[in-house]
Amino acid sequence: MSKGLGSAVYLSQLLISESVKEGGIAVDATAGNGKDTLFLARLVGPGGRVYTFDIQEEALQKTRALLEEEGLAKRAIFLKAGHEDMERMVPGPVDAVIFNLGYLPGGTHALVTRAGTTVKALRSALNLLRIGGRIGLVVYTGHPGGREEYDKVVALASTLDGNRYRVVKISFINRAANAPVVIIIEKAGAPSESHAAEQNS
Repeated sequence: MSKGLGSAVYLSQLLISESVKEGGIAVDATAGNGKDTLFLARLVGPGGRVYTFDIQEEALQKTRALLEEEGLAKRAIFLKAGHEDMERMVPGPVDAVIFNLGYLPGGTHALVTRAGTTVKALRSALNLLRIGGRIGLVVYTGHPGGREEYDKVVALASTLDGNRYRVVKISFINRAANAPVVIIIEKAGAPSESHAAEQNS
């Protein structure tokens, strides 16, 4: 993966990395080819856990194989389930949740993440997130249903209480209109805590 501003995945991982503590818990909401799970497994360390979701067995097998190659498979729990079930299956609070929306790279384009389940999963991720934790979403809009999914994610993120959540959207303004968009959500402390921290900085 290119480690530069041209990579939406790199930008998401870069901003997520600050929130993951060694020994913590993280979630890969879309296992895909396993690169986000591997990234999180390295961050949580031997005492941490990564819960990785996908509805496709192929994706989970690829992810498990990748982590086994790196000797990190014991840090991950592989779940063949939709990410909308994460609040039921993951013990909180969690340090981070990563979403890489769309379809499995190299897989069928007929199986894609959908607006309805993604919004439900995002609400679950918000409930699981610890104070100081972050959610990173890479959203693709070039495939059927992608624009609707993006609009629903942005609509939800835009309504979050600004005292409780900080939300950043990163877009590539000199690329095609359907270039991926990165959205980062950080769970802040209580308003009084945030104000005190600003006064003391």
